[in-house]
Amino acid sequence: QLPTGLYKKVLVILHDSVLPYMNEPTLMMDFLTVAYGIGGAISLLALNGLFILIHQHNLEYPDFYKKLYSLLDPSIYHVKYRARFFHLTDLFLSSSHLPAYLVAAFIKRLARLALTAPPEALLMIIPFLCNLFRRHPACRVLVHRPGGPAEMSEDPYVMEEEEPSQSRALESSLWEIQSLQNHYHPDVAKAAAVLNQSLSEMEDDISGLLELSGYELFDKEVKKKAVDVPLEFEQVRGLFGKKNDIFAEHFSLD
Repeated sequence: QLPTGLYKKVLVILHDSVLPYMNEPTLMMDFLTVAYGIGGAISLLALNGLFILIHQHNLEYPDFYKKLYSLLDPSIYHVKYRARFFHLTDLFLSSSHLPAYLVAAFIKRLARLALTAPPEALLMIIPFLCNLFRRHPACRVLVHRPGGPAEMSEDPYVMEEEEPSQSRALESSLWEIQSLQNHYHPDVAKAAAVLNQSLSEMEDDISGLLELSGYELFDKEVKKKAVDVPLEFEQVRGLFGKKNDIFAEHFSLD
């Protein structure tokens, strides 16, 4: 049993400072699978090393996607390792051989959690979901279901279900994105409105959005050039706007 702080320090550097220099990186399988099962930030950090073992050393992890699905909780949009997590999740969900029910479960869960996410995370996750729709056309029924949320008395999706295949995501509709189209931040509302139109074939590049911070968003808004908005269509002539009132006889505007 290692202290949590030590776990994090090791896992942050393991994938690029340890595994490439080992003669047998597969010796780290047990350590990484145990770390992946701990949960929270430790599981997120273990993803890097697991990805290398799965991709390059033929590690088989039968419940990998079930565990990845269970990592999706409200904290993923706020943790320090958010960029790393979504970069790897994007890689894991890139295969066109994944079943539609699995990808639909990820889309639905990410969209549901997005309802409480900060704007900087939303500007990343909406293009991320659009890319998933491009890769897996069978999941587009979530957006284009006849009637949509208007004709649903309740959402059939089961958020608490740990098994993606039992979550009934493919029976649902993506009303969460419709809600985000009325978001208070105009950039988020504009990004969410993209799903009202036909998606282009080319995927969005989200690499520049993974590290987006609230400070950068605020700084961007502050640096926008202000546009002069006319408040009066008629030039003010007197103290209270009338030419011939009694105040105009005694006071003048310079």
